[in-house]
Amino acid sequence: MDKKRRAPRNRTITLDEAELATVAKRLVRLDCPATPTDVIGHTVCQDLFEALPHLPSRFVDLLIVDPPYNLDKSFNSGEFTRRTDERYAEWLDSWLEPLRRVLKSSASIYICCDWRCSSVVQQVGERYFDVQNRITWEREKGRGALRNWKNCSEDIWFFTASRNYSFNVNAVKLKRRVIAPYTTDDGKPKDWDKTESGDFRITHPSNLWTDISIPFWSMPENTDHPTQKPEKLIAKLILASSNPGDVILDPFLGSGTTSVVAKKLGRSYVGIEMDEMYCCLAEKRLERANHDDKIQGYHDGVFWERNSLAEQNKPAAKKRTGVGQHHLLFEAD
Repeated sequence: MDKKRRAPRNRTITLDEAELATVAKRLVRLDCPATPTDVIGHTVCQDLFEALPHLPSRFVDLLIVDPPYNLDKSFNSGEFTRRTDERYAEWLDSWLEPLRRVLKSSASIYICCDWRCSSVVQQVGERYFDVQNRITWEREKGRGALRNWKNCSEDIWFFTASRNYSFNVNAVKLKRRVIAPYTTDDGKPKDWDKTESGDFRITHPSNLWTDISIPFWSMPENTDHPTQKPEKLIAKLILASSNPGDVILDPFLGSGTTSVVAKKLGRSYVGIEMDEMYCCLAEKRLERANHDDKIQGYHDGVFWERNSLAEQNKPAAKKRTGVGQHHLLFEAD
């Protein structure tokens, strides 16, 4: 239940006592072997190690994992304590190895981390999967340091269960503003478009992401979860490495971003989270997604760089169904 006093413009998603009681009834707990139908489209409110043995085998197309980083951190009703790299590797292995059983042979795996534990995640992941890439994204938030470089980036390791995997490059292209546009001999744009708001080019996605905005109080996706990932970031992973109808599993769901984005993009989802409050926030967000499928920063089938508000606010063409037609109203930085 929300007990904080918030500014009138604060859009952080909260739950009152009545909502909490209602939403909690939707949560699932596993105490016997489950079928895919038992878990798909549900939030499992349970410790991962208790739920894991009951999950079906070979039903997941995409695994997105945002585990506690190797830091001292409080998560509502629980805490994570920093440990040595060796002990952290043991902890990662304790759930990553058994999660292999639920993955299809064509599955992709993304594991989030910070710079301190990035090498550990790579080492453990490579025990079981083929490493494809390391994404580094700019997390432009937080205070500066007086005796060090400000820490404003995080990593996401991209693994696959085999060499047979999906990667939809055309679904995750970025729309960038052109600073020095090239033209053909007759003066026409070359590989870019001229618009009333400026010159733009559609570019291939790289493993360096500088277009992500961290959720904050004025954004409609924001919750009080301390390490909430942006919907835009998760949308890139889902669009690139899954297809409509695929099953996406997040075993550290938090306040529900992976499940919510999967639903908005026409995928199936399973989320596991041990904290009931976060599970209920996830369910409230999933309910909202029934009538609002916007993803901030994703518009007309492309991802926009930050601070491109004017162009994105222009009236969109008549909305069509299918992936790539999810519209947004604004892009905050």
